[in-house]
Amino acid sequence: MTIGLFIAGMGIFISVVLAGIGSAVGIGLAGQVAAGVMSEDPKNFGKYLMLIALPGTQGIYGFVIGFLVIMKLGILTGTVPSLSIAQGLNVFAAAAPIGFAGLVSAIHQGKVCAAGIEMAAKQPSDVGKALVMGVFVEFYAVLGLLISFFLVWFGINL
Repeated sequence: MTIGLFIAGMGIFISVVLAGIGSAVGIGLAGQVAAGVMSEDPKNFGKYLMLIALPGTQGIYGFVIGFLVIMKLGILTGTVPSLSIAQGLNVFAAAAPIGFAGLVSAIHQGKVCAAGIEMAAKQPSDVGKALVMGVFVEFYAVLGLLISFFLVWFGINL
């Protein structure tokens, strides 16, 4: 394995693992609050489910970019290229935006969703407002996804 391929692999690792960690933390934050709120009123699980799940999208975005890089490098077909350090850094830089954007946005989205669950527990008709607030944070994860997608698709030349 070349150093360039190792660096590219670290890009895949960054996109998948950091976005996944962010999603796990974000879902955990929202899930803890939902569990506490539902201990008093368990019939609202369906109402809170979207708010609990919303921070999980960043992990999916990171996985998608990681998979695209694997496909672009030909790893699934067994035609693994020998990459220069510059090419490896190019792949790393293409995969990194969703990793970092996913990590940070999912954690903050989890906090917003947790607050939204608390709001909806007191004002049940406001669950839609809570969901909209959570989606505002999602926008920045989508920007990270788009930047990584365009860099992977159009920016990686092997």
